Amino acid sequence: MSRRRLDSRSGLSAGLLGEIQTPVSTEPMESVYEITGELGRGKFAVVKHCVEKATGKVFAAKFLRKRRRGRDCRAEIIHEMAVLEMARNNARVVNLHAAHETDHDIVLVLEYAAGGEIFDHCVSEELLPEAQITRLIWQTLEGVHHLHQSNLVHLDLKPQNILLTSLSPPGDIKIVDFGLARRLGAVGELREILGTPEYVAPEILNYEPITTATDLWSVGVIAYMLVTGESPFAGDNKQETFLNVSQVSVDYSREAFSRVSELAVDFIRKLLVKAPEDRPSAAECMCHPWLWPQQICLSPDSATIRIVRERSCGNKWPHREGKENRDSPHYHAKRPRFDGEVAAAGDGDF
Repeated sequence: MSRRRLDSRSGLSAGLLGEIQTPVSTEPMESVYEITGELGRGKFAVVKHCVEKATGKVFAAKFLRKRRRGRDCRAEIIHEMAVLEMARNNARVVNLHAAHETDHDIVLVLEYAAGGEIFDHCVSEELLPEAQITRLIWQTLEGVHHLHQSNLVHLDLKPQNILLTSLSPPGDIKIVDFGLARRLGAVGELREILGTPEYVAPEILNYEPITTATDLWSVGVIAYMLVTGESPFAGDNKQETFLNVSQVSVDYSREAFSRVSELAVDFIRKLLVKAPEDRPSAAECMCHPWLWPQQICLSPDSATIRIVRERSCGNKWPHREGKENRDSPHYHAKRPRFDGEVAAAGDGDF
């Protein structure tokens, strides 16, 4: 994964965790698992389908290179493991089962999500119905909320990093790839240039402080893609994409949203705003009327629904016209449909 650090004063350790509980075995993978095929590939990682010989259970083995571009990246891999350990009680985050080390890689043995990426539903000719989309967004927010409660930010939320437990019908979501995740609050303000261009928030590009609101921008982009089948900010090159993000150049035209409810548009508008402080939190997002059917379907004993009920949702969603978006010179520019090129094993692409 390619990323660039700009604040030399804070050092590489800023926002990174260094202690893990999971033992890293040096036993050969082949003696424990049968590796049966490749699931995805990125710049510095390969994900393979594997079966535990002793139990027959299926897992996804993520092979992470210890050296990347001549640099020792073991500390970053340990950090990713530590984040997964912190999120172990989060049902919306993929579970870390075990870890192995080879001469060139550290291998994370992860929970297998058989339904693949929700990205596939973004680029399908037949998009999911909104009732399914609101369920996926609700579950994503549930996972993000629990991360944020632990002061963890994902920073690479995108449809390629949200998997489904089953394909048809679409199962529950599992958030994956925590290589760019950071813990907030340990070293003061966190400023980094990282992420994937189409999903990165304006404050990242402006080298402003990262907050939990940075993840919520990405949730807005994901929601846009699920309901329209298009990427809101993707340009012909990175520079054009960054300009679209910086100007919050979003197409809300009737053509783009011809089959989309007004509530869905309102939800997206509230998240795709330039100022992080103006975005609702994950818990507040779950109060939005677009997601109310998901609240009704939850058990009264659900921890998440208690969180929602404890908040005063009535005044959280005043009608705003989104002047910033409306006045953009690119307001009505049609955004290209995503071309389907995927950095599958989780590479922020700066």
